[in-house]
Amino acid sequence: MSELWIQPTGAALGADVHGVDLSRPIDDAVFQRIVEAWGEHLVLRFSGQRLDDPTLMKFSARFGELDRVPIASANLDRANSGVVPEAVDWVAVIANAKKDGKEMGGLGSYELVWHTDMSYNPLPPRASLLYALEVPADGGNTGFLNMYAAYETLSPELKRAIEGKTCIHDSSRNSAGELRKGFQRTLDVRQTPGAVHPLVRLHPVTGRKALFLGRRPGAYIHGLPVEESEALLDAIWAHATQERFAWYQKWRAGDLVMWDNRCVMHRRDAFDEKLRRLMHRTQIVGEPVLAG
Repeated sequence: MSELWIQPTGAALGADVHGVDLSRPIDDAVFQRIVEAWGEHLVLRFSGQRLDDPTLMKFSARFGELDRVPIASANLDRANSGVVPEAVDWVAVIANAKKDGKEMGGLGSYELVWHTDMSYNPLPPRASLLYALEVPADGGNTGFLNMYAAYETLSPELKRAIEGKTCIHDSSRNSAGELRKGFQRTLDVRQTPGAVHPLVRLHPVTGRKALFLGRRPGAYIHGLPVEESEALLDAIWAHATQERFAWYQKWRAGDLVMWDNRCVMHRRDAFDEKLRRLMHRTQIVGEPVLAG
């Protein structure tokens, strides 16, 4: 553990954490170094790990209370997921893999748009941790965006335009754009279901301001005519999703990647549906979203 060292990716965010075996106990001093690195780099990658579900849960819980799996994940055949019984309420399965002809998890093999995990809830999770069990040799990469940098580099005009504004975060569709069970298609974005959050979020730990966008489809800025809301959102998203704010993770089995959901957005590349991809995810309960 004394050999732990942090290697930044050189991009707008992200760093590798070397010299730590997460399957073994981690003392407080080493864990504090991990926390500090996470605060600085927003996304951390721990490669070459061998984690079972209880160990993944135990490490995750050091960052805060574990969040329950989303309803969509809970409705899957959890006995078929491969998650151990004591972890089924806390470990979500992201997979296109099948067992006995049945899906083991959700979100298939298609492209996922830029999004913030579960921001359609009043208290979105503060962190997500994703562990790779099986991955294809190519495709399925995950991109991450630095929302601190995206906010700080906005033009003065855009900063003024979004100051004090709030936005609906659509709960009716998942990050692949699929309509969730129990929801109907909404034609008027002013009627989009989901939580309302400030467009600029104040990070409760660092005190820095970040764009908090959720996802583009279904979004609406309160108090504006629909046409003005659409135009302003298009301008913000065009700025925030520039490659200069991004870093892409090319997955290998044994990678654990964690990100700060309060100041990071992410997306996934599509991959060949005939190839297996199996990931286990935990999330940390969030806190009220503070306006920046």
